[in-house]
Amino acid sequence: MEGLLTVRLALVFSILQVLIFLSTPTSASPLQDIRIVNAERRIDLSSHIVRVYLTLKVENTGASPASEIFLAFPPTQVEQLAEVKAAATAGKRKKKTYVPLTVSSTELPDAPNGTKFFSISLLNPLNSGETVTVEVLLVLTHSLEPFPVEISQSESQFVYYRDSAIILSPYHIKEQTTFIKTPSTKVESYTRVEPTNHVGTELKYGQYDDRPPYSYSPMMVHFENNHPFAVVEELVREVEISHWGSLQITEHYTLVHAGARHKGVFSRVEYQSRPSFSGVSSFKQLVARLPPRVHSVYYRDGIGNISSSHLRTNTQKSELEIEPRYPLFGGWKATFIIGYGLPLQDFLFESSDGKRYLNFTFGCPLVDTVVDKFTMKVVLPEGSKDPSAEVPFQVEQHLETSYSYLDVVGRTVVVLEKQNVVPEHGIPFQVYYKFNPIFMLAEPFMLVSVFFLFFVACVAYLHIDLSIRKS
Repeated sequence: MEGLLTVRLALVFSILQVLIFLSTPTSASPLQDIRIVNAERRIDLSSHIVRVYLTLKVENTGASPASEIFLAFPPTQVEQLAEVKAAATAGKRKKKTYVPLTVSSTELPDAPNGTKFFSISLLNPLNSGETVTVEVLLVLTHSLEPFPVEISQSESQFVYYRDSAIILSPYHIKEQTTFIKTPSTKVESYTRVEPTNHVGTELKYGQYDDRPPYSYSPMMVHFENNHPFAVVEELVREVEISHWGSLQITEHYTLVHAGARHKGVFSRVEYQSRPSFSGVSSFKQLVARLPPRVHSVYYRDGIGNISSSHLRTNTQKSELEIEPRYPLFGGWKATFIIGYGLPLQDFLFESSDGKRYLNFTFGCPLVDTVVDKFTMKVVLPEGSKDPSAEVPFQVEQHLETSYSYLDVVGRTVVVLEKQNVVPEHGIPFQVYYKFNPIFMLAEPFMLVSVFFLFFVACVAYLHIDLSIRKS
């Protein structure tokens, strides 16, 4: 009897819990509180680096303020995503102002088909009924697929670009339009998702109205793109700091043409006699943008110095035009070294807490180039302590020790590594460290000591009689 009473009480208690839960108001999903009133996407396919410009007019239709909005990407596109930048805009045309926003990778529950997300943090919470316009820049690498995969010397290069005609988003989009810009009017084929229009070098998808969240419509464009697909498979840049007045930079390149592979025999006679038809997708010249006041510039490969280079300098910038020993076709590689010196006072400063810091530019100096693996090594003077690096984006950091001439304990090396580096990563970063000026006298003292001991040894040798018998 007592056990039956206990069961009844437990059943009544469970029913009360369910009634309380049902009577408690549940908050709506934050994704349902946001609606995109208008979305315009412009995809620039004029080079091998794809840049997507996305303009979103976002409205808060919920009751609570929203502090962030989310961007959705297919899992394959995230692997090609090199950079995501966002800014809130105000005003129109020439009076438009931009305020940078923080973008970070995040996860959302119940994401369909492995969708990946990035979160954009708003400066001020978006209250109910308010709207904000956000502009987003997406930089994609290795997203153009050559087809055919092999071409002869006299053929043009055609590539595929795959995406969705409808913008993938976790929000309901009221109106959206996509514009695709191709480098030429030669478009072999494209997927039609009506309404679709193609005029000249522009392909327009939309306007599409009232698309629910996570709508997706596969789209593919097959077009001509003879832009040089210059990809640096590995770049190692070494910046050596000398407090005696200079920076010495050495850059080791492994360059490859990542476009359609070359087939058949290469004819230099045809290449030089018909430059507008033969090898139109190849390249034989690159431009490196170096800092101003550069000096002692050299350019060499495994054979030796290459004289086919030109340096133009002024007070604002320096440009180095380099030509490999042979033109690069699809699949061909070249390895070379670029070195130069810079005045120390232009890049080394002292902070308010007494630390010294190097202010230098990250990324590859070659114009319109992708770097698959980038390694930056900052070699600090011997005796430096407490090194630290501040980089405006995520990189891998660690410390090493290197030895040079007359080093005793070795020099600390700050190593920064990053994958998938694009021109948008060419922004300043800082390396801080502590240094006692007394260490600048270590190497001169060692040289003086060596010469003094050598002089003493010579004097002793001349004045000591080492003969066994006196003459």
